[in-house]
Amino acid sequence: MHPDAFVDGFLLAVPDASKERYREIATVAAQAFRRHGATEVVECWGEDVPEGRLTSMPMAVKLEAGESVVFAWVVWPSRAVRDAGMKAFMEDPSLHLDMPFDGKRMIFGGFRVLVSA
Repeated sequence: MHPDAFVDGFLLAVPDASKERYREIATVAAQAFRRHGATEVVECWGEDVPEGRLTSMPMAVKLEAGESVVFAWVVWPSRAVRDAGMKAFMEDPSLHLDMPFDGKRMIFGGFRVLVSA
């Protein structure tokens, strides 16, 4: 990974019954991220995500019965490419889709790469 790379990370809760719909939307979103400059998009469905006593991923997204934690990230070549690409992504008319999850419980942030091995 290039030393200037920038990563957007996402953590969310998705109803298990909506897994395939989420996969479809995530595929469309990944294609759009790539069109707008991202070099990699990864979407992961939680299988071994323990509930914590003090903090945890399930607690962070207020996981409810019948939901799974999704952990995703988008890699960009630089912060500048990310800023322009994310703006274009948010304005992309092909992405006005009905999301199968509660966006108010999504956690996200942008990160400069510290170590890549």
